[in-house]
Amino acid sequence: MDYCTFYGEPDLWDKLAERVPVARKKKAKRFRAVTAVKELARERVGAPPAGQIVVEKKKKPEKHKPTLEKLLESE
Repeated sequence: MDYCTFYGEPDLWDKLAERVPVARKKKAKRFRAVTAVKELARERVGAPPAGQIVVEKKKKPEKHKPTLEKLLESE
């Protein structure tokens, strides 16, 4: 029997369908010194402050000219 065809055995698909998938073991994470140091720092000092939004000082000009409709709305 060829490994790609199942012409000779109609029950073979049923046998393959009966197999129950087994859950795999979770792979242990690799030790990284950076994460260990950060965890210790968070325990001792506390979590770092949340990031703040930076307001743009210079506003960029518009890329396109305003349409006639926008010009009429602003007046």
